[in-house]
Amino acid sequence: MVITLLVIFNIEMADKQARQLELDRDTTALAGELERKATENIAYLNAAASMLSVTRNVQENEFAQFVTDMSTNHLSRGALGMGWAQWARPGDIAAIEAGIAARGIGTAVKVRPVPADPKTNMAVIAFLEPQTADNRRVLGFDMASEAVRRDAIERAIETGRAAVSGKVQLMQDEQRSPSAGILIFVPVFERAPDGRIQRSALKGLAYTPLRVQQFLEAISPGFDRAGAGVALYDGPALPQNRMASTGPVNSDHSVMERRVAFGDRTWTLTVTASQAPGLTLASMVALVAGVAVSLLLLALTMVIITRAADDRRVLESLAAQEAIRTSLTRELNHRVKNTLANVLSIVALTRRRSSNLEEFADSLSGRLRALSATHDLLSQRNWTDAPVGEVVRAELAPYLEPEDHQTDISGPEIALGPNDALSLGLALHELATNAAKYGALSVPGGHVSVTWSRMEEGLCKVEWKESGGPPVQTPGRRGFGMDLIQKIVSHELRAPVELTFDPGGVRCVLTVPIRTLGNFALRDGAAG
Repeated sequence: MVITLLVIFNIEMADKQARQLELDRDTTALAGELERKATENIAYLNAAASMLSVTRNVQENEFAQFVTDMSTNHLSRGALGMGWAQWARPGDIAAIEAGIAARGIGTAVKVRPVPADPKTNMAVIAFLEPQTADNRRVLGFDMASEAVRRDAIERAIETGRAAVSGKVQLMQDEQRSPSAGILIFVPVFERAPDGRIQRSALKGLAYTPLRVQQFLEAISPGFDRAGAGVALYDGPALPQNRMASTGPVNSDHSVMERRVAFGDRTWTLTVTASQAPGLTLASMVALVAGVAVSLLLLALTMVIITRAADDRRVLESLAAQEAIRTSLTRELNHRVKNTLANVLSIVALTRRRSSNLEEFADSLSGRLRALSATHDLLSQRNWTDAPVGEVVRAELAPYLEPEDHQTDISGPEIALGPNDALSLGLALHELATNAAKYGALSVPGGHVSVTWSRMEEGLCKVEWKESGGPPVQTPGRRGFGMDLIQKIVSHELRAPVELTFDPGGVRCVLTVPIRTLGNFALRDGAAG
C-alpha cells in the first residue's frame, strides 16, 4: 500500500504539472493574440490619422473609402467601425450640424450635450463608418462630455499617440442590455507647410468603438474545452473591473493570469482550467491494482513514471515552441511596421520634391525597387545578414556593362544586419540614380568606384567616388536624394554621412555598423 500511495502521488503530480503547462500555454497564446489584435486596431487608426493630417478639409466620401479599403476584416472583431471626432468649441456647433445635414442623413442631427461654457473643448462625432442605423444614431455626440472618454482623449492629445479608454457603455448599445465597451483614440494634428506636425493645432481624433465581449469571443473561438473559462479585466482581476468573459470564471479549478498591454492600458486576462482537481483514471487503476497485486504494481509504477516524464518533456517542448512562435510573430509585426514607416517616409518626401505626377511615379518606383532588391537579397539569406558586396552589386546591376561605363567594386567579405543593409541599399540607389542623371554614369567612359573596408569598433566604411563625368556643381537646393542620404540613412545607421560635390566627381563616405545575428534578439511584448 505504501508503494501504491507513492505511485498515485507521482501520477497526480505529473498530471497536475501537465495541466498547468497546458493552461500556461493556452493563456500565453490568448495573451499574445490579444496584444496582436490591439496592435492591429491601433495600426488602422494610425494609418487613418496619417491620411487625415494631410487633408485640409476632411470629406466623408474620402473617409468612407479609406475605411472600406483598410478595414474589410477589422469590423469582424467586435469593432463597430472607424469614426472622426471633430475638435470644436460651442461656437462651431451650427457649422457642424449644417455639415452633417448636408450629407443627407435621414433625421436632423443635433450636437449634444451643449456645454454652458463657450470656451469648453468638444470632440463631436462627425463621421462613423459603416453607416449603420446604430452608428448614425451617435452622430453629433460630444465624447468629451463624458469623464471616462474625456480622460482617454486628453491622454491621446498629451502624448500624441493612441490612447484607450476605460470601460464604458457605448452609445450604440444604449437601447440594449449593458455591455462593456472601449474606445481607441488617435489625435490628428495640423501639418505645417514643411510637413511637420503642429502639436498646438489639433484637428480632431480618429477613433474606433469596440464591444469587448465580441472582441474576446472572436480571438478565442478554439478555446472550447468543457468547463474552461476566459475573462478579461480592465486593470486588476476584480469583479468590478470585468469587461467580458466566456465560460465559468468563478471556479475552484486552476486559474492562470496574464497582464496584457492594450494600447496605453494594462488589462488582465484570466483562464480557468477545464478539469477539476481529483484522482485521475490512472490513479484509480493504480489504487485498485495495488490492493489486488502488490508485486505487479511495482512494474506498473516504473512504466507510468517513465511515461509521465516523457509527457512532461513533450508538454514543456510545446510550451517553449508556443513562446518562440509568439516572439516570432511580434518580430514579424515589428519588421513590417518598420518597412511601412520607411515606405511612408519615402512617399511623403518624394511627393514634396516632385513637380508633376510622372516625376513622382518614376522617382517612387525606383526607390521602391531599390528597397525590394535588398529585401530579396535578405530573403534569400533568411533575413540573417547580407554581404556588402552583394548589396552594392544589386544596386549597380543596371550600370555594370563594361562597354558603357567603368565600375570598380572591391572590399573584404563583410556581412551587415538586415536593417543596416536596407539603409545602405537605399543610399547606393540614390547615388547611382544621381550619377546616371548628372554624373559619371551619364556619359560614356565615366568611372564609378565603390570600395569598403573594416574599421575599428565594429564599423564598415563604404566609399563612393565618381570620375570622368561632367563637371560637378554644388546643387542650389536640397533634393530628395540628398535628404534621404543625409537624414533618413544617417538616422538609421546612427552615423554621419560625408557627401562632397567635388568638381571632378561626387564623393560619399558612409559609416555602417557591423552587427551579427546575435545582436538582434527576439522582441518581447514591451520592445515590439
